[in-house]
Amino acid sequence: MPSVVKIPETSLWANRRCLFICAIVAIANMQYGLDSAAIGALQAMPGFLVVFGYKDPNQPGGYAIEGTFQQLIGSLLTLGAFLSSLVAGAFAHFFGRKVALWLACVLNAIACIIQISTTDKIAVYIGRLILGLANGFLVTFSNIYAPAHLRAVMVALFSEWVNIGSIIGAAVTNETKIRLDKASYQIPLGTLFIVPTFLAAGLFFVPESPRYLLYRGKTEAAKEAFKSLRGDSLPAEGLELEWIEMVKGIEEEKQLSKTIGPFDMFKGTELRRTLLCYGVIATQTGAGSWFVISYSTYFMIVAGLSVDDAFKYSVMNSCLGLLGVNIGMYLMRYVMGRRTVLMTGAIAQGCAMLGMAISATVAHGTLAARDCLIVFAALYLFLYNAFVGDATYPTATEMVSTRLRSWSVGSAISLGYFLAWLTGFCSPYFINPGNLNWGAKYGYIWAASNFCCFVFFYFCVPETKGRTLEEIDELFTNRVPVRSFERFKTTIVDEALKDVENRGIDGGKKGLAAAEHVDVA
Repeated sequence: MPSVVKIPETSLWANRRCLFICAIVAIANMQYGLDSAAIGALQAMPGFLVVFGYKDPNQPGGYAIEGTFQQLIGSLLTLGAFLSSLVAGAFAHFFGRKVALWLACVLNAIACIIQISTTDKIAVYIGRLILGLANGFLVTFSNIYAPAHLRAVMVALFSEWVNIGSIIGAAVTNETKIRLDKASYQIPLGTLFIVPTFLAAGLFFVPESPRYLLYRGKTEAAKEAFKSLRGDSLPAEGLELEWIEMVKGIEEEKQLSKTIGPFDMFKGTELRRTLLCYGVIATQTGAGSWFVISYSTYFMIVAGLSVDDAFKYSVMNSCLGLLGVNIGMYLMRYVMGRRTVLMTGAIAQGCAMLGMAISATVAHGTLAARDCLIVFAALYLFLYNAFVGDATYPTATEMVSTRLRSWSVGSAISLGYFLAWLTGFCSPYFINPGNLNWGAKYGYIWAASNFCCFVFFYFCVPETKGRTLEEIDELFTNRVPVRSFERFKTTIVDEALKDVENRGIDGGKKGLAAAEHVDVA
């Protein structure tokens, strides 16, 4: 059988420079983990409730929070992120991704100062909205170029940093929860300065995306950025082959479409890619993660846990989430493809949600039901971070074309934030004792949602593991069916190799991997 020449798969250590650069940019996602842990905990913290809540002797902590305030501090953050993600493509097109991240750092600092220094609810709302605007840019532009075989691991740093942020936020709030002064919530909010400080400094050492620079016509700058990222991880012929493949892929995209704009996402084969990206990002909310992450501490207290125990369990859950992320990264790298990871996660998460809801139905108000809530919430957060939470972002960003990535991913994240806002706005109504008071029975809705996500993953999402972004472009251009993605023979690497040989690069096929070709059924 004829062989297919492929760029060799090098180790994480060989790509340590690229991994380090990706880790610097991915720290942007730590802000979400910090904020989720802080705000989720503050809603159950007496010191915060003394200022922004009201006395209620019937509540475990002696204070309660108004449902409207609870809804707005979560939903305004999401609204801000929705708006900034929506314009992210246009901003990056004209100013670049690094400028967008620097702007986000400035907005972050302003938002933190407002929230820490005020006791006025309106000012808090403004601070949450500004922080959301910053977070939208941070999440949208927190990925950078990575080699195909390591892309899932490097993009999954998104989840790694989110969980590290959650652990830090949970640990800090656990230490300040017993205070009754303003410092009890000002200290956790102060941790939100960590990300903009480190990221703003780190960006001086981060190159722009080579593909972005190529689309802007800055070939020399793109090649320098590419060499800076890949370093000496490949032999000269492998490095040249990867570079030429990138250039050829972008040239072919330019020939197919002369324009780069938001409406191109919905034309021809781009429509399928855009809808897949939207669908995969939407499953982050469909999995029920926003509900569990944002309201777990408050939810546990409503279920009968003491404030002290609820905070301790939130720290434990954050640690389990970090463990899950690392297991998920291992699975994607060595064991299974993105599609299998997503399908496995959807089923497992749905069962965890179902277990939570059933226990609340058959043993409502008992210690057994409370213990089941603790166990299934912890299990869910582990499973989500190991499967769907780990794989959705790498998969979604691979679905879209290079030339439209900022537009497509930005608008997809904007959709995700809208769905998250909807979840954040509606969840208190379902779980709050003053409203429907469903408690853990809310899990029935999310169990069904997870099973629907499984159906979407099975029928619609193709397997892209090990493919370069240029190969993925070719697969979508040729309208390859979902089931044939893994077996379809692409030609762009062979064409790039011919160019390398024609240019007289020493070594020819030396150092390049060969794989047996499997014909499409």
